[in-house]
Amino acid sequence: MSKKVLLVVPSTIIARGLEQIFNDLGEFEVSGILSDLSGSGETQVRTMDVDVIIVDPSVFDYASRPYVRNNLASLTSAAVLALESSPWDEESLKQYDGVISLYDAPTTVIRKVRSALEGHSENSRSEGEELSQREKEILICVAKGMLNKEIADLYNLSIYTVITHRKNITRKTGIKTVAGLTVYALLNNLIDINSVE
Repeated sequence: MSKKVLLVVPSTIIARGLEQIFNDLGEFEVSGILSDLSGSGETQVRTMDVDVIIVDPSVFDYASRPYVRNNLASLTSAAVLALESSPWDEESLKQYDGVISLYDAPTTVIRKVRSALEGHSENSRSEGEELSQREKEILICVAKGMLNKEIADLYNLSIYTVITHRKNITRKTGIKTVAGLTVYALLNNLIDINSVE
């Protein structure tokens, strides 16, 4: 069964070229092509069941480029590769599971996507890691019955950052319900029974 790929690439020519590479070599199938993530793009990423996202960082404004991977992690659990269509600083590219160059041969593209998928699934398996301090703070708020907006206001965060933290908490703990997270917080002595509403 082919792995599904989403392309977030502003250039139709480049997107169609990548799609042809995947079609020719058969291991991956392009499930969708987006020119950017504005408007309905985020909703599409959230609802699509894909294994890999290949994104050209140029679709993001300069200020948000260092956070692309974190932003996408809040929408999907897919591996994310950068498509380097122009030179990017190495620090920005480190956040991705892999980097594809416009000058890569088709077999190199496939190898890089395969490698990113393997590395990403290993990271996902090992991510029964500890919650960060901020994640613990947000978990406590969730266990106390606070809404995302209330948490965002309390810590002076955007609501999207709170949602990202909540998704990371769910991924790390494997717990999807508020009740389950409350029990987790109680069992790990993050809150006491009297503070739960």
